[in-house]
Amino acid sequence: MDWTLEVVILPVSDIDRAIEFYRDRVGFELDHDTHAGEHRFVQFTPRGSGCSIVIGTLPAQNEMPPGSLKGLQLVVADAEAARAELVGRGVDASPIQVIDPRDGGTFFGFADPDGNTWAVQQIRARGERPLIPLETRGRFGAEL
Repeated sequence: MDWTLEVVILPVSDIDRAIEFYRDRVGFELDHDTHAGEHRFVQFTPRGSGCSIVIGTLPAQNEMPPGSLKGLQLVVADAEAARAELVGRGVDASPIQVIDPRDGGTFFGFADPDGNTWAVQQIRARGERPLIPLETRGRFGAEL
């Protein structure tokens, strides 16, 4: 049986500020911004990812303090290009660190306005062999 991780709940204090950060600065796709009665939930998907993040006011989202999620990890084929893209959009990204010269040993990080932190790992092989092939990606980066 396959088990796929498709959504991670991210605790934030200000939904509109988080939208501006994740959509406009980080460059995640805004999949939807839904209002349901007194609740609001917003879903983003990083380009090429089968997993999304969700922010909002649903009960599960209110169980974690804003900024309490640490070490979420993204993978890119080129850490220097990814870091330059983020810095160019106004994201304060840490310097690149090479922990191991082999593929997978290069990292940098950033935090959102609430203090949730992200590690970005370079795996050059993702440029040649993405986890989700381009021809099967749907509108939100998921498999069709």
